[in-house]
Amino acid sequence: MSTQEQTHVLTQVIERLSAAESLKGLFHEHRDGNPLPSGLALEEIISLSRSIIFPGFYGKSSVNTRTLKYHIGVNVERLHKLLSDQILAGLCFTDTCLVETQEQLCRRREKAEEMATSLITRLPEIRRMLATDVTAAYNGDPAAETYAEVISCYPVIKALTNYRIAHELLLMGVPLIPRMMTEMAHSETGIDIHPAATIGEYFTIDHGTGVVIGATCVIGNNVKLYQGVTLGAKSFPLDAQGNPIKGIPRHPIIKDNVVIYSNATILGRITIGESCVVGANIWITEDMKPKTKKFKRKQISNLDIEFDNGTGI
Repeated sequence: MSTQEQTHVLTQVIERLSAAESLKGLFHEHRDGNPLPSGLALEEIISLSRSIIFPGFYGKSSVNTRTLKYHIGVNVERLHKLLSDQILAGLCFTDTCLVETQEQLCRRREKAEEMATSLITRLPEIRRMLATDVTAAYNGDPAAETYAEVISCYPVIKALTNYRIAHELLLMGVPLIPRMMTEMAHSETGIDIHPAATIGEYFTIDHGTGVVIGATCVIGNNVKLYQGVTLGAKSFPLDAQGNPIKGIPRHPIIKDNVVIYSNATILGRITIGESCVVGANIWITEDMKPKTKKFKRKQISNLDIEFDNGTGI
């Protein structure tokens, strides 16, 4: 193929890739000068947040009692700038109006800065919540020798740090950015927590890989999951046009002091009562009364026998 022929072929491909009919739902047009959500910036935001919440475990090794306030101060200042920019990017991303006055842009930037400030004022409470999660992970794993090991090594702490920050941003009404944060944790740890889920204190996930927690999940205090657990939805109800109905509660409610073992699947807006135990490889689509234990004990002729037991395993 000659150079001229190659140029012709490439020109045709460019025309096809630029055609409006091929871009339906796949092209997002921005106002000139508006910031784009940035994965790299969000990675730095998470890194800074972890170093502020867990100083000495993340960030610079020069942190000590004499330099702690200085390092936190520097990190908070940088965090506020990055957060403001990314929140602004999220706000701009969801605004489809292509014409904006300078005054409107200034108001949106002020709103983004106020949201960033609000998130930073929540960091002490986020740290307190994460401290309970560290305690739960340590107490729930005989292999954990120190809290330092849990903070440094356990994927659940990394995933929950992202989630608890993203959850606060979502409650403030920040679009897109919270979901990007939790998906970053998903890629890093294999733990998929939607930022809209509600999770109480002393929460832990042993091992963590393959856990899915849906958007409308409500999880109480002192809950422990194992790897492969799915807290998901059943098939979605459809509207008159056959489209899935959005925004309805469709994921489980997990009450306090529940343990759910590996690869259990719990689907739909059902309630797992306080102090229940769900065994491994169980499929649950109905409510469980408090202090109920459901598990599979043995296999007969390739048929799983399921036991619903309120007294013990």
